[in-house]
This record gives sequence, C-alpha cells and structure tokens, in this order.
Amino acid sequence: MARLAGLAVFDPAGDQIGRIRDVVVSLRGPMLPRVHGFVVEVQPRRRVFLPITRITSIEARALIFTGKLNMRRFECRDAETLAIGEMLDRTVTYKGERVTVQDLAMEQPRPSDWLITKVAVRRGTRRRGETLIVDWDEITGFAGIQKDQGAANLLAAFEALRPADLANMLHELPTKRMAEVAAALDDDRLADVLEELPERDQVLVLSRLHRERAADVLEEMSPDDAADLLQELPAEQAEGLLRLMVPEEAAPVRRLLTYGEFTAGGMMTTEPVVLPPTSTVAEALAHIRQEERPPAVAAQVYVTRPPGETPTGRFLGVAHFQRLLREPPSTLLGSVIDITVDPIRPELTVHEVASYLATYNLVAVPVVDELGRLLGAVTVDDVLDHMLPEDWRERP
Repeated sequence: MARLAGLAVFDPAGDQIGRIRDVVVSLRGPMLPRVHGFVVEVQPRRRVFLPITRITSIEARALIFTGKLNMRRFECRDAETLAIGEMLDRTVTYKGERVTVQDLAMEQPRPSDWLITKVAVRRGTRRRGETLIVDWDEITGFAGIQKDQGAANLLAAFEALRPADLANMLHELPTKRMAEVAAALDDDRLADVLEELPERDQVLVLSRLHRERAADVLEEMSPDDAADLLQELPAEQAEGLLRLMVPEEAAPVRRLLTYGEFTAGGMMTTEPVVLPPTSTVAEALAHIRQEERPPAVAAQVYVTRPPGETPTGRFLGVAHFQRLLREPPSTLLGSVIDITVDPIRPELTVHEVASYLATYNLVAVPVVDELGRLLGAVTVDDVLDHMLPEDWRERP
C-alpha cells in the first residue's frame, strides 16, 4: 500500500485528475480491515475521497477509475483510519515481540471488496533487523493512540514530494502524528516544509522540537520566513531561540524583526544575489543558476559597492537575467545594469509594494536605507503571501 502514495489517477479518457495521497480503511477488531477508498489530491491542492468501488484498474504506475468523482473536500470519519499516514511506523506486537510496521498489503477476495490481509513488519533495529510478511490476524496493537510513533516508512513513501505538497500532507494528519513526522525530517527539509505550512501548524511543530533543534531549523529557513515564524511565538520564547542560533544567522532575522510585518522591510529577503560591478556576466549566471535559489530571487542580480553582505555598500542597480543571457560571458556587470529600477524604502506598505511591482512588471524590487545601502529585496511571492487571507494555505 505504501507504493500507492503518489500514484497518478486517470479517468477513462486517459486524463490525469490527481495523485493518491493515502488509503482510507476501517479497523474492525479481530476482522480484517476493510479498504473504503483513496484520498486523492486534485488541483489546486484539494483532497477528495475516491471510493474503492469506482476503481477499474490498479497498475504499477497508474490507477484508473470510472470517471465519477465527488469534489467535496475529504474529511476522515471517526471510524476511519489513514493507512499510510497513521498506520505505517506503528509499533505492534507479533508473537509477543515488539515490531515496527513497514507496509500493509490489501487483497480483493470478492468484487468491489478490498481487505488488508498482510503486514510487513521489522524486528530488531533498522540496520540489524529483518523484515517479515505476516498475516493481519497475527498482529495486535493497532487500536488506540501510540505515544511515540516513528515516521521513516511514511517519509519514504512521500520522499519525492515537493515541500508544498508534503506540507499539505502533514496538515491533513492528526496533530500528534503531524508533529512526529515533521520531527523525523532532516533540518533543511523541515525548514522548507515549515515555510509552506499554515502559521498555527508552524508554531505547533516548532514548539514540539527540542530548543536546540528548533534553532537549527530556523537557521536553515530563509531569514524572512524565520522572522515571520518567530513573530507568532511569545516574545520570551522567540528571544530564547534567537540566542541559540549562530550569531551570523540570527543577525538578519533580528534586523527583519525591527520592521512591521506588512512593510517592505518585514517582507524582504536579506539574501538576494549581490555582486560588485567588477564581476562578469559569467560569474552572475553561475550565482543565479544555483539550485537552492528560489526563481523570484534568481531573476536578477543586485549590483552594489562592497561589502556584498546586506546591508551592502552603495546600491548601483540591477542586472536582469534576460539581459545577462544576451551578453558575452566576459562582460562586466557594471556595463549591463538597469538604473531605471528605483529602489524602495523599508517602510513602504505591502499594498504600495504590490502597486510598484505591478506598475513596472517586476518580480522583485530592491530595498535600500537612507544611505542608499541595499538591505534586501522584496519578491512577488512574498507580497502574495502577505496579501492573501491568513488561512489561504488551508483552503482547497
């Protein structure tokens, strides 16, 4: 069943309508659990229920159904359980021994009737253990809430998910399970996912981590997203986490916290691509092609006098990536900068910044202080994030 995670779902005409995110089952005591259907994620990020009775074919790379789909948002009922999200990694008992659930198998004994019949469990440690395939009725311990449930097999099932999709999956899990799965992520992966979660989920996840781990994750986040998250915490807790962060990582976050949340200073990233005018086009392209740079940040290079860390030396102008692509690699940046893009001040409101971006068809705008030093850049995605309703990440 773990292999079903991410499987494409097609209608009879061959059009893909979404992907499987989980399997809905009902636990029935000593009886074999019945599979009710699938949680399917359709665009845009809406999760709906697809009954098992409407499935016509389950193949290695695709699931095909009859074409009839209720688009009402999925809500798990009290008698239902999510097989992938809640049953994988659970510690259960097999012949008196504590083992960990790695996967589940379902079979179709009768038409339109699917049951969970087998369980893949691991005995011993991850490195020195062995995997067994056993019958469902040989296992006990699926009922009730487990205090400390792992997340390795669940995360393996969703390893290829983009941060936004993984965040959406976490949001749909029960609170306890969401915190467990989030805590099992690597620091950089968790940082990416936190940036995509609703604010209350961000606070919940961060509050469940050890303080040292929470500080490490904040260091991996972009400074503007880290500052937004810290603003949601009590002042004493936020200050404690800042003190645990590496001073060089905490400094830009502290600087952002001095600005209002809905101002250019509060929205800007303090890590745009900054180069001196003596750098070449080849060097600029090498910087913006780095995989970890978000597209909006990599859309242009900010040319300043040294130092190159924000706040920089005097801001000179921007070099748009399209212009860079048209110039010989040896060309100096100082000769290709666009001086018509006027920088903005950090006190501008989010609506004023949005108007500026729309007026001049920009994806980002530089922010400077009264001395003309570059403080950072506001990107269009930051503006959208602050202009949308607070619960936009939770809407279908």
